[in-house]
Amino acid sequence: MPKPVMTTGAMMQCSFGLAPSVLNVLPIARTTSGGLPVATIADALPMVNIPPFGMCSTLSNPMVAAATAAALGVLTPMPCIPVTEAWIPQSPQVLVAGKPVLVAGSQCMCNWGGVVTVTPSGGVTTLA
Repeated sequence: MPKPVMTTGAMMQCSFGLAPSVLNVLPIARTTSGGLPVATIADALPMVNIPPFGMCSTLSNPMVAAATAAALGVLTPMPCIPVTEAWIPQSPQVLVAGKPVLVAGSQCMCNWGGVVTVTPSGGVTTLA
């Protein structure tokens, strides 16, 4: 079954984030789809490709754990600072710049335990 290719502007959500975010793909010698740069599994740089998701609510995050301890055990979300490394490839046979493309349903793990998922936004190009 064909899957939508992700481009800059795709919506993302973290399982521990309190707000959605938007994927940023740098337009450096990239293949485009609908005039937008196509994302690869390497587009996982925190704060560059993956902006914050509002507030973080996992106790695995040291800032959340410290704030929660200071509040005598009441969960206290703190600002999200993603710590990501790479997306898990869903379509390893389709490459852009030698790297598998990012498609709908792809996931990226945050070091604090969150799972970042991506969904298409706007125009959609699918892989055959």
